[in-house]
Amino acid sequence: MINKNRFIAIDFETANHNHNSACALGIVVVDNLEVKEKFYSLIKPPGKYFMFTHVHGITWNDVINEPTFPDLWPDIQKYFQGIDFIAAHNAAFDKSVLNTCCKYYGISRPDIKYKCTLQLSRKWLNLKNRSLKNVSDYYSIELEHHQALSDSMACARIMINFINQGYV
Repeated sequence: MINKNRFIAIDFETANHNHNSACALGIVVVDNLEVKEKFYSLIKPPGKYFMFTHVHGITWNDVINEPTFPDLWPDIQKYFQGIDFIAAHNAAFDKSVLNTCCKYYGISRPDIKYKCTLQLSRKWLNLKNRSLKNVSDYYSIELEHHQALSDSMACARIMINFINQGYV
């Protein structure tokens, strides 16, 4: 069984379909079911092509002077140490973005288990739609959808609810 005392919730936004095109990252640190720390950064992806601006509102001009993923890594790698798991809503996507960015830039990827709040929602919640917005609404969690820190905060709070309800 997974220890549930310390985990992070993450959310990436990407510029396009390339999973190395991370343009924003939110991280929320949870320890003993309490939010202890929050981190947010825009990220300059390796290319200028943005096709998801209509989703998250981020443009090339927003990130042109922001750190690249390898510039950011020394500041964020600490969040991936000493944790029991990573939570994400649709964890397959966020795990792929993290792994692809690490591989693209020659960074050793963190080898940590993931827990997916989308999968847990499908298993435990009787909702027609288990999107982050709908699950957040179900638990009365505030959400500014597709803003990486807000999405990761909602994911953290959903995971805390799942742990408190004995679903994890």
